[in-house]
Amino acid sequence: MDTYYNPADLAKFASIGEGSPELWKKFSEWYGAVFAEGALTEREKALIALAVAHAVQCPYCIDAYTQACLEKGSNKGQMTEAVHVAAAIKGGAALVHGVQMKNAAEKVGM
Repeated sequence: MDTYYNPADLAKFASIGEGSPELWKKFSEWYGAVFAEGALTEREKALIALAVAHAVQCPYCIDAYTQACLEKGSNKGQMTEAVHVAAAIKGGAALVHGVQMKNAAEKVGM
């Protein structure tokens, strides 16, 4: 199926480093360290990444972290709940900026 974001392009991600191999190497090392087991499990980090992927609306990340979550033992219910958490935070962030709108409207006498 043709889509604006070609799912096959995810496999080409590393090619972005061709123009700056040293920066790509540093990014890859850092990225790997971020997702390694630490205070959070790899499974917990994958769930966070899935939620963030939805918040930033990256289809490549959604695909990658859906797969990672499944591989690390998450189930559909946990993944769906993580997406709802991201949506609630994003929705709340939009709403709280309504205070900024109210402040601006008050300045112009509305």
